[in-house]
Amino acid sequence: MRSIVYGVGAIGGMVGAALSLAGHDVAFVARTRQLQRLKQQGLRFKTPVGDHTVRTEVVDRVAHLRPTADDVVLLTVKSQHTADALADLAATGQQPAVVCVQNGVNNERLALRHFPDVYGMFISSPATHLEEGVVRAHSHPTIGVFDLGRYPSGIDGRAEEIAAAFNDSGFSSVPVANIQDWKYRKLLGNLRNALDAACGRETMKSDLGRIVVDEAEECLKAAGISSVSNAEAADRQGDLISFQPVDGEPHRGGSLWQSVERGSGSVEVDYLNGEIVLLGRLHGFPTPANELMVDVVNRINRGEAAPRSYSIDELAARLG
Repeated sequence: MRSIVYGVGAIGGMVGAALSLAGHDVAFVARTRQLQRLKQQGLRFKTPVGDHTVRTEVVDRVAHLRPTADDVVLLTVKSQHTADALADLAATGQQPAVVCVQNGVNNERLALRHFPDVYGMFISSPATHLEEGVVRAHSHPTIGVFDLGRYPSGIDGRAEEIAAAFNDSGFSSVPVANIQDWKYRKLLGNLRNALDAACGRETMKSDLGRIVVDEAEECLKAAGISSVSNAEAADRQGDLISFQPVDGEPHRGGSLWQSVERGSGSVEVDYLNGEIVLLGRLHGFPTPANELMVDVVNRINRGEAAPRSYSIDELAARLG
């Protein structure tokens, strides 16, 4: 089974590097500066206990890899890039299995328009990508929890095969039949990341952080959407996930903060907090706290404010 990792950021780089180092067949699809860096120097993969350079085939268009139905495409781009990545893959005329190794809950639905075998994945793993060609994985000895299942539901032999490859590569991975319930729990867990990007990590446990998540929980209920409980998710992760320094540096922040800090010009907030806003508008449920988070992070992305330059009191006052 060849794994085609489409998108080489924090998660894609970490997954591709770990699979490759475990002896699995891996190829990368990357863009622009990351593409050139990987071609020239390979991917630098750093962990609390090691520093590796991973060299494998890397291309800018997936067609160059000539994918087949026997391949597995690990889609690791941010949600705002999913449609373009799927169009690129669909243009090959092939139908590999597609695993949405992504945050957000809409990617699998988009993929199912093009491909019959689509899998969702619940991700829990602290990773950092702030410089081209370098990815840091901060959890050891388990790199992360990466459970998966068929979309919209079910388990099959391919899911078991993918889970086995992840387990062989330093992750903890089990197939689950209700993957969307797990994806919605991860969505709820990602909502505070907007506060990290706007105000700093310490504000994620503030009253405003609680309001953002509580509002989203009630919105999901209004929309008739289920998720696994917070307790169930915590029990699954147990003590598997640790936050350890790499090169003496701690894990400094989540993916939203990394995107704005890196100046990527593109952020995922419309598919995280923005998903709650969308559901609220569809079902007549007010979501002012999550609307505020979408507005603030997009302002930072446009260069109207610096990352982590807002005060929590300022945002609380705006919410009223």
